[in-house]
Amino acid sequence: MREIVFEQLNETLYYEKLENGLDVYILPKEGFNKTYATFTTKYGSIDNHFVPLKEKDAIRVPDGIAHFLEHKLFEKEDGDVFQSFSKQGASANAFTSFTRTAYLFSSTSNVLPNLETLLDFVQEPYFTDQTVEKEKGIIGQEIRMYDDNADTRLFYGLIGNMYHNHPVKIDIAGTIESISETTKEHLYQCYETFYHPSNMLLFVVGPVNPNEYFSFIKENQQKKQFEKEQPIQRFFENEPEAVVKAKSEIKMPIQTPKCMIGYKAKKPNRKGNELLKHELTANVALDMLFGQSSPHYTMLYEKGLIDDSFSFDYTEEYGFGFAMIGGDTTDPDGFEKAIKNIIAEQKANGFDEKVLDRIRKKKIGSFLRALNSPEYIANQFTRYKFNDMDLFAIVNVLESMTIKDVNDVLHVLFEKDRETVFTIMPK
Repeated sequence: MREIVFEQLNETLYYEKLENGLDVYILPKEGFNKTYATFTTKYGSIDNHFVPLKEKDAIRVPDGIAHFLEHKLFEKEDGDVFQSFSKQGASANAFTSFTRTAYLFSSTSNVLPNLETLLDFVQEPYFTDQTVEKEKGIIGQEIRMYDDNADTRLFYGLIGNMYHNHPVKIDIAGTIESISETTKEHLYQCYETFYHPSNMLLFVVGPVNPNEYFSFIKENQQKKQFEKEQPIQRFFENEPEAVVKAKSEIKMPIQTPKCMIGYKAKKPNRKGNELLKHELTANVALDMLFGQSSPHYTMLYEKGLIDDSFSFDYTEEYGFGFAMIGGDTTDPDGFEKAIKNIIAEQKANGFDEKVLDRIRKKKIGSFLRALNSPEYIANQFTRYKFNDMDLFAIVNVLESMTIKDVNDVLHVLFEKDRETVFTIMPK
């Protein structure tokens, strides 16, 4: 067991890689009542083209299968795992993103029994032809529900405008057609390839004793047999830098139009500290441009071009990334023009050092407050670790960020050939 001390944050993280390859991190939090644990595999919706474990040839699997697998793991021969967590006083959940699938629980009592339930249900798959067929109906309803959600359509519409080939453009849940092709054999093939302990990370945060928990976890893992670890080969088609289309529009039964402007990341092949710095700097730049304390936000609000739904964000993972700016607006054309003018003006004039200092302090304050949330720590730590980034280095990176860094990102991020607009108008 290795101790990793973060003196500036007054945190000590404990880490060990187990014999089967599983990375285990434990963050004791004295004074907390709740313990939160996540068991996550580095496998998301974009991993639809790969070489299965013990095989030589690559295969393609139906879109949405990572999310399908997440659903099916909760169902066992003797019942639903949610009932076990509930009996033990825990709240359990799971989610699938583009790049990972996480299973989690939180509880204030029976933490070790709940941890055992978490490890065991994720590592004991049970799929039959009948239960797979039944699940298609449940997931189909979920897909239809999201298809009727205007914000979801806005998000995927914008990504669809950006990406030619990358599977990030495909809905995480897949389509009615793609899930109808999913079989029990597909699920086992994906499970055996991506749910090997060497491709997974367990994170526990709360009022826990690291020695006791590591012993418990090791004993649990030593009882189980796993295939020999094998590097996973994933395949992605080449992706042009330019967006697919500069603009598109759909109609839906909504009251107020929605408009989102997006910028596709340039050469998203960063990892580790380089990615951490770039992502943080891009988000600082967006906050300086459009944050609620900026004059641009006030101008957009006073002109009626935005309301409280306005948001912006930049996210990047290996292979894809994008900035998104938008929300509800009564005048999509005016909103688009105003956002583009603000960006062009800022590129011409550059950012102000005093504004950077203020936004930097705000970001550091938000991050330190977030460290009081076990859910935030566990979910973000895993995402960062899968990208070779360190969540606890955020303050250092923000403190070392210069005005040149932010101005450089301003010019790299907002380029015309990587700009696109997606609008939803009332039907």
